[in-house]
Parts: sequence; structure tokens; C-alpha cells
Amino acid sequence: MRTIHSPLLRQHLAALRLLLVLTVLTGIAYPLAVTGIAETVFPHRANGSPLPAHGTPVASRLIGQNFSLSKQHPADPHEALRPDPRWFQPRPSAADAGKGAGPYDPTASNASNLGPNDAGLTRTVRARRLAVAAFDRVPPASVPVDAVTASGSGLDPDISPAYAYEQAGRVAGARGLAPAAVRGLVAGHVQGRFLGFLGQERVNVVELNHALARRP
Repeated sequence: MRTIHSPLLRQHLAALRLLLVLTVLTGIAYPLAVTGIAETVFPHRANGSPLPAHGTPVASRLIGQNFSLSKQHPADPHEALRPDPRWFQPRPSAADAGKGAGPYDPTASNASNLGPNDAGLTRTVRARRLAVAAFDRVPPASVPVDAVTASGSGLDPDISPAYAYEQAGRVAGARGLAPAAVRGLVAGHVQGRFLGFLGQERVNVVELNHALARRP
């Protein structure tokens, strides 16, 4: 019996030792090393790229959020959020768990999964275009595509410079600011293409509104 089971026992003990070593290396040592390097080299990004206000993190540069008016009936989870004219608005979001948080719910990151030939999506885009045009007081034909379509994650904080500039007049009027000053604020937040040729120019709405809130 001993000669039959000893090799099997040795194999199990070797596998157990290997499991323990790999657990220590990949489950403890490696995560601690990566976390330590990240916290040392770029601590701001390692902690989620937070945006502080009065010393307290209030948002993340990486996740879009709602800039809406308070609900008239807070207990009603089906009541639609109304955009606040004092703030730049993000693009639409399909990330809505339906529990009252509204779009840009980080617990429900997803896309609508509807194609360009879907009749329902077409109607939704047309309705959004008319709503954005009325809200920003511009012709419907001038509304950029990112103002009426959601991102793949539903959490994208970026919009096109065209959409940001379109909203400048409305934000300036709602806040009693000079339109040129608000457009200048937008211009200062336009980010170029990655490495100069990848992607498109963009404006981070969360950062832009954060800068807007700090204006006197």
C-alpha cells in the first residue's frame, strides 16, 4: 500500500506547495507591489482621479455624472431627471439601473445595444435632438451627434468641443456670465488627440463643470 500511494501523496504535497507559493506571489506580493508602485508614481490616478472641492472628493475625472435639477417628487423612481441649465450637460447614458439614480449609474454600466437601423433608437435620437435644440436654443440641424447618442459604457465623461461650445450660450445666460468668458473656459478644457493622431478632440464635462463652479 505504501509503495502505491507514496508517489500520489508526493504529487499532492508538491501541488499544495506550488499552490501556496503562487498564492503568496500572485495573490499577495504582486498586488502589493503594483499598488505600492502606483501610489508612489501616480497616486492621483491610482485613487480614481478624484476631483476635490474644499478638500473633499466630489467626483471622478473618469466617470460622467448627472447635472440635473432636483426631482419634484423624490420618492418617484420613474420621474425623469431634468437637466440643469446652469451646467454643461454630458451625452446621454444608457447606464440606468431604474432605481431612481438615473443615467450615469456606475452600478449599471452598459450600452443600449441598439443598432442604427432600430426604429426605436431612431425615434429616440430624433426626440433627443429636438429636446437638446430647444434646451440650448439652437437649430436642430446643428446639434452634434454625441448630444443624442450614448457611449458604449454609459459612463463616458467626455463630449465633443462642438457640443461644449453649443452649450456655452445657455450656461452663460443661466449664470449671468459673459458668453465670451464661458467659451474661453471651454477652450481651456479642450483636450487634443492622444499622441496627436489617435481619437478625437474632447472636453471632459466633469472637469469643465468643476472649473465653472470655482468661478467667482
